[in-house]
Amino acid sequence: MTTSTANPSTTEPDSLGRRASWAVVDCWTIVRRDLTHLVAQPSLIAWQLGFPIVSVLLFVYVFGSAMDIGGGADYTAYAMPGMFTMTMAFGFMNTAMAVAVDKERGVTDRFRSMPMADSAVVTGRGVSDVLHAGLDLVILAAIALVIGWRSQGGLLATIAAFGLLLLLRFSLIWVGVYLGLVARSVETVGNLFALAFPFGMISSVFTPPHLMPDWLGVIAMWNPVSATANAIRELFGNPLPTGGAWIEENALLMAVAWPLLITAVFLPLAVRTFRKLSR
Repeated sequence: MTTSTANPSTTEPDSLGRRASWAVVDCWTIVRRDLTHLVAQPSLIAWQLGFPIVSVLLFVYVFGSAMDIGGGADYTAYAMPGMFTMTMAFGFMNTAMAVAVDKERGVTDRFRSMPMADSAVVTGRGVSDVLHAGLDLVILAAIALVIGWRSQGGLLATIAAFGLLLLLRFSLIWVGVYLGLVARSVETVGNLFALAFPFGMISSVFTPPHLMPDWLGVIAMWNPVSATANAIRELFGNPLPTGGAWIEENALLMAVAWPLLITAVFLPLAVRTFRKLSR
């Protein structure tokens, strides 16, 4: 006689606490799997190291030499918080690509056939991508210090600023997971970069919105990327846009509100989409 064992969260009614504990265990299994793949693929680590370096050289040194944000403010001090934010914002495309690759190769279907929590694949991807984002921030902060950028806001304010950056990245992860699940192919996800690029660039990342045409400036001001960029500038003690709009004056509030709203919409949407995938 043979016996089989399975995850209790999927085979028998049990307490909410026990199901939650199995969901955490399954989530951590996915996280370990994603981190193992990162270590096993040096090209991904090289991309994480190279992208911030190239971005700083391009936007701060090449384009920055021609930038004047007014008031005699140092452009490097203005642009580096924008670079932090842009790196976090564009990271959701990496999430979408990884999810699409797993789906196309049948990895996602194999996960769905296993006795594991339905949410584990989605939440595991979220946790591992936050860890990746933390590595990106460490690299980018080191580069910023080398080129002369400094935080003038004190230790607690600086920690809070990096926390807001990770909060933005965390919220956009679920957008990436959702896009990766609904995309028909990996190529489709690659084409979405054409839509993601304006999302990061039409903001206060590199240029104060009040220096843009009025209609474009309004779009840039209300971009969630601008809220986080302006909030961390305030916390870092770096130069701020001086347009005087309500959305700019309340950047700290919106840097929390936007990510919470995005998470509330796309996290359940991503989990629901995963559950509806055909086996």
